[in-house]
Parts: sequence; structure tokens; C-alpha cells
Amino acid sequence: MKRKWHIKTHLLVTLIGLTTTVLLTVALVFNLSMYGFIRSRVSTQLSNVSQSASEERRGGERGQEPGPGEAGDRRFDEHPDRVMGTKGSAVLLNDDGSIFLNLHGDETVAESLAAWYRARTAASSVRDKVVFLESGTYVVSASADPVTQGKIMLTYVDVTSVMAFTRQINIVLLLVILAAVLVSVLLSRRFARSFAAPVRSLSDFAREIGSGNLEPQELGFRDVEFDALAGSMNRMASDLRAAQQKQEVFFQNVSHELRTPLTSIRGNAEGIVCGLMEPNQAATVILHESDKLGGMVEDILYLSRAGKEKQSEVAQPLDLRDVFSLCVSEQRAEAQAKNLSFAFDFDDTPVLLPIREQDAQRMLGNLISNAIRYASQKITLCCRNDADGICLRVADDGPGVAAEDLPHVFERMYKGNGGKHGIGLAIAQTVAKSCGGKITVYNENGAVFEARFPR
Repeated sequence: MKRKWHIKTHLLVTLIGLTTTVLLTVALVFNLSMYGFIRSRVSTQLSNVSQSASEERRGGERGQEPGPGEAGDRRFDEHPDRVMGTKGSAVLLNDDGSIFLNLHGDETVAESLAAWYRARTAASSVRDKVVFLESGTYVVSASADPVTQGKIMLTYVDVTSVMAFTRQINIVLLLVILAAVLVSVLLSRRFARSFAAPVRSLSDFAREIGSGNLEPQELGFRDVEFDALAGSMNRMASDLRAAQQKQEVFFQNVSHELRTPLTSIRGNAEGIVCGLMEPNQAATVILHESDKLGGMVEDILYLSRAGKEKQSEVAQPLDLRDVFSLCVSEQRAEAQAKNLSFAFDFDDTPVLLPIREQDAQRMLGNLISNAIRYASQKITLCCRNDADGICLRVADDGPGVAAEDLPHVFERMYKGNGGKHGIGLAIAQTVAKSCGGKITVYNENGAVFEARFPR
């Protein structure tokens, strides 16, 4: 399980880590670049000093090698570095590391470097070695003297001031890093407060929604994202409250619809028991009301499962003209009882749609049942292929759908004027959408329910 952090801690660690990493990287790159630059300049300066000292000793004014005690010809071009301000010096050593001749530079420094050289191994060659002495820091090179056989020329450059300058810059960088860390701490605390307060408010709001309090809250945030989230949560609370109200109305309607057949069933059963009703007649009423009750329960179960179960079989193309005819035959008796007639506008070619037969019967059966409930004389059924795909239409010549009911007729649990329990049309729309289609309703000399499916 991952460790959980507070926002303040998370921001603090992130900002400090990011700031420190960036500044340490800058410091590292600076030091590597600086030391590389110094080494390159000093190496060139040492080579120039060695070459200059050798050339001037070969071509001295007296034409011979100066002795250990002679100082007149010790001068040579030091090749000072104009960028770093360093100067080169040279000293000749015997093969045992003792000083033979100090060509240029401080005698004390020359003695210290000679002692350092003697303390090393017997290797006669040293190249660009950094030496730390009490008097300062030097870069040293030593090689066999090209003029006097058996002697060693040791050249060196005093880089004390350059290294001190570099250390001073590193101290400044360290202070900058510490200041950046301090600023990161302060910023993280400020950011954490600006983030934690809205999150805490939204969490409390979510807790209120979870406890059943669906009243919208006025949460004004400066951050656009938090404000958008608060708006979304308020809309969610409003939708949940509306759904809760619809559910309450639905259960009231369903309870009423269930109570009516149950009351009839109980009354007829008590009449049989008490000998007050003719058994066959009472049994017929009980069977009719039981069928009505079973159909209602089946519709409720179907609607509750819609969109939750996965179909295990692939739906085969079904001719919707046959389904229409089957649904009409099942409800023809009810239509004839109200003196209603059917008019058919079917295509001559099969109207095929991949759909389960049970779903197709529920969709079309509910549309026809709804039309029977409101029609005055005639119900027109249309089932055709057109340029856009498949068009199904169920139209009645009744009063039409009230304007205030038009936006809500397909909502679950919505019961319009004269409706049953707000389930049938919701089931029809659910089936249509599961097949990639959609049912719309409009008034045209009565109510027209039109379902369209893409080809």
C-alpha cells in the first residue's frame, strides 16, 4: 500500500527537491566548466613557460649555461595568462630532486615544490598535477630538461587566487540554494493552504451528498478548476435530488398500481372463500389481475436490468415487419374493445435490424400499447428502409402529448396524464439506444413516436 501524504508535505518535498536539484546541477556544471577551463588555460601556460625557458637558455647572451650561483640570466618570458591573471615559474632540479637553478619565482615556493617532488616516486615525469602547499595552490609539471642532460625542469603556475575565486562563487551558490530552499518552504506552505482549503470544502460537500443532503452549496473559489469542480458537484447534487424525487413518485405510482390488482385479487379470493361470489367468474378476474400484476413486475425487473447485463449471444438480423405484426396480433383484442383500427405502411423488402426478438417485442409492443391508450379511432404503423437507415413510426389520432410532457415522456418513472406507471416508454427508449438508435416524439394530428436506426 502506497504511503499517503498531506498536500503540504507533498508540495514541500516536491518544491525543495526540484529547486535543490536544479541549483545543484547548475553548481556542478559551473564547477566542471570552471575547472576544465582553468586546467586548459594552465596546461597551455605551463607548456609555454617550459618552451620559453628552454629557448632562452639555449640562446643566452653569453652563449653558455648559467651556473647555480648565477642569477643574471634567470629572466625569461613568463607567458602570463591575461584572462586568469596567473604567471608561470620554473626551476631546474637535479636528478635527486634538489634545486639546481631557480629560473624564476619565489625561492621558498621553489623549495617547497622541490620537497614535494622528492617525496613522490622516482618517476621523473609529472603533468598538470595540483599541489596544495601552505603558501597556496599550484599546478605543477615536471619533465626532463631538454637543454641540460640529467636535469629536471619543474614548471608551475600559482592558481591560489583563481581557486579562491571559485570557492567564493561556490559559497554564493550554496547561499542561493539555502535561500531557494527557504523560499520553497514558504511557497509550499502558501500553496498548500490555497489547495487544502478548497479540497477540504469539496470533501465536506461530498460527505454531505453521501449522507443524503442534496442541497446545492455556494462554493466560490478563485481557481478555475476548483470552481468548475464545485459547479459539477452542485449539478450532480441537483440531478440526484431530481432522481430521488422521481424515484419517490415512481414508487408511489407503482405502489398504487400494484395495490389495485392486489385488492381485486384479494376481494375475489375472499368472495370465493365466503361463498359470496361465483367461483369461475372470480377466478377469471383473479387470473386477469395476476397477469396484469406479473406484466408490471416483469417491466420493472427488465428496466432495472437494462444496460447492466452483457448479452452472451450476438443478435441476428430480424425483420421488424414480422415483429410489428406479432405485437399487433397480441394487442388486437384490446384495440377492438376500444373500436380502434390499424393502418400499415410497411416496406416491400425486409426491414432487418440486429436485435433480440424479446427486446424488439418489448420496444414495439410498448409503443403500440401507448398508442392504444390514447388513440380515438386509428393507429398507423410504419416500418420502412430509407436513405438514412431504418424508420419505424407509431402514430395515433388522439389528443397528442401535452407540451409540458414532451421533454420527459422517455424518462424513467415519469408518468404523464393518463399514463400507467412511467415504465413502458422508458423501456422502449432503452432498447432503441442499445441498438444504436433513438426514439423521438412529436405531435401531428395526434402523437407520433418515431424510431430511427442507422443502416
